[in-house]
Amino acid sequence: MPIIDVSSFRPPALMSAASIQTILPSLARRPADPGFKREILELPDGDFLELDWLTSGAGVLAVVNHGLEGSTASTYLRGMALALRAAGYDVLAWNMRGCGTERNRLKTWYHSGQSDDLRLVLKRALEAHKGPVVLIGFSIGGNILLKYLGEEGNQVPSQVKAAVAISVPMDLESSADELARPSKSMYMSYLLKPLRARILEKAARFPGEFDVQGIDTIRTFHEFDARFTAPFHGFSSIQDYWGRASSLPYIGSITLPTLAVSALDDPFLSTQCFPFETARASKCVFLEVPKHGGHVGFVSGLSLQSTWVERRAIEFLQPYISDQGSARALRVWA
Repeated sequence: MPIIDVSSFRPPALMSAASIQTILPSLARRPADPGFKREILELPDGDFLELDWLTSGAGVLAVVNHGLEGSTASTYLRGMALALRAAGYDVLAWNMRGCGTERNRLKTWYHSGQSDDLRLVLKRALEAHKGPVVLIGFSIGGNILLKYLGEEGNQVPSQVKAAVAISVPMDLESSADELARPSKSMYMSYLLKPLRARILEKAARFPGEFDVQGIDTIRTFHEFDARFTAPFHGFSSIQDYWGRASSLPYIGSITLPTLAVSALDDPFLSTQCFPFETARASKCVFLEVPKHGGHVGFVSGLSLQSTWVERRAIEFLQPYISDQGSARALRVWA
């Protein structure tokens, strides 16, 4: 598929810097509460997921996944849900383990390659919705989405028509290396704070299972993932975790029309997270790389009422969904 390197995204004047695009929406944007209806999905291993539905009997259902330490209450996810609803979609947004309003039951939590949970969410979605389904994922939620699509190949359920993955760290190791740079310490500190709190909460509920000595000195994903994420989720080492959880090796096996959109100035992503040659060889993966946009930013107007990537996702999905859903989306975004 062609590389979409001439993107339609244009940041407002004086708002093109990656730091502004990354930080401003989370600080200043306040989307309305979409009015989700919650369902608890019990899992085979005794844990559960919190699913949030936004339904009106529309013909197309969008299944949406948040990023690291996010939730269905995250600004970017609420914004996407509202945009999808306005375009005539139903929405199923799901919280990864322990990311909703309730603590998950097990001593494990979630990790960046946990595609089995997406399988279970999608199974539930297909039970509840008989029309076309599309998938959207942000950051590591996008990594999980791409990994799932590559793992399944041509076995993806026929109801699933297309997918969009936004600001994805496709290569977890090199992304961790990028964030470990001294110039990225602000972002690293922001990301690690809730992860440390998660481990401390786990340690209080599971005495003797977690060694939290010196946890406040952890400054990189190299330290955190080696000490906690990899061993608690069944990986033999941090290299085993990063290698098996990254979506990059699966991109070439994706058979569903998929838009992967990431800004070239994304402070979280390494050059390895832009697989140009793999995308060129793919029949299904469109890689769009705006020059600006930061990480899950793509602010295109001063009002912050919507973002370019919300409109772009709906625009990409239009040709692959039902005539009813496509026509409604065309009316909204024309």
